[in-house]
Amino acid sequence: MKIYDISMAINENMIVYKNKEEKKPKIINRANHNTSTYHESSIVLDLHTGTHIDAPLHMIKDGNMINDYSLSSFITPCYVIDFTNLEDKISEKDLKLKNIKVNDFVLLKTKNSFNESFDFNFVYLDEEGARYLKSLNIKGVGIDALGIERNQENHPTHKILLSNNIIIIEGLKLDNVPEGKYQLIALPLKIDGVEASPTRAILIEK
Repeated sequence: MKIYDISMAINENMIVYKNKEEKKPKIINRANHNTSTYHESSIVLDLHTGTHIDAPLHMIKDGNMINDYSLSSFITPCYVIDFTNLEDKISEKDLKLKNIKVNDFVLLKTKNSFNESFDFNFVYLDEEGARYLKSLNIKGVGIDALGIERNQENHPTHKILLSNNIIIIEGLKLDNVPEGKYQLIALPLKIDGVEASPTRAILIEK
């Protein structure tokens, strides 16, 4: 059985959205073996840092929260789709070239996975592409960018997906994952009342 870890490592020097200082994790050492008999640390972490899941509340007033999801939503067959040839965005015409089926959970692999720093022109899923995926009644969509869209007024990609209970996973690392079918396990932390959660995501080769 081959397992792919498709999560970003969390550390104080990791890539964060638009290089915003407030999104950088802060790891605080509260005790160490130089001064104590034990070692303990705390972390200050934006819920949208690194690999994470967006819940509807992120973009929709009174929308569902992370704790409203069933765990079975995050343990599912999925389809990794290679779009590393694209330079700007993923649209309906690109998605139609792939064999996406009704109720699929799709992970979009792009050149983003190979970036070592934040790219303000990252490849994203546009509104047209989101509407097409909605028409297929997909279960969820993941992407290897820290946002599923960029420079779209009023965030239509997020709103189309989240208002139709389509899960969004952002911040995946898919550079070593070939296109194909896998079993996805991407469990959010059990945090009540929030709009997103950091996630440890893995793929199991079928």
